[in-house]
Amino acid sequence: MGEKTELGKKGEDIACEYLLKKGYEIKERNWRFKNAEIDIIAFDRKELVIVEVKTRSAVIYEEPRDSITPQKIKFLVNAAEEYIYETDFNGETRFDVISIKWFGKNKYELEHYPEAFFPPVD
Repeated sequence: MGEKTELGKKGEDIACEYLLKKGYEIKERNWRFKNAEIDIIAFDRKELVIVEVKTRSAVIYEEPRDSITPQKIKFLVNAAEEYIYETDFNGETRFDVISIKWFGKNKYELEHYPEAFFPPVD
């Protein structure tokens, strides 16, 4: 496993742990649809939460959440629509971002952005 992939997995593990402590119910991890992957699908009470986790080494100057492009948002929304269809979910959905700056040796800074973006209107 590459260093970047390993850091991403570590970030997703940290994000899941954080969400569980906040009372979320994790339904899926790394759920795939076509060319998109949803890092975490969870429930916050009755609300479906699609979570994109962005982990970056602290030496990179870009904020992790800033790496989410309009194209990435479109892929996430399409994948979320498919998940909703497949599971016959009928309720509120939101898109969150968890941003993790990794300093090494289990030192990190986590920021959670509920409702980080809304699906674009085509």
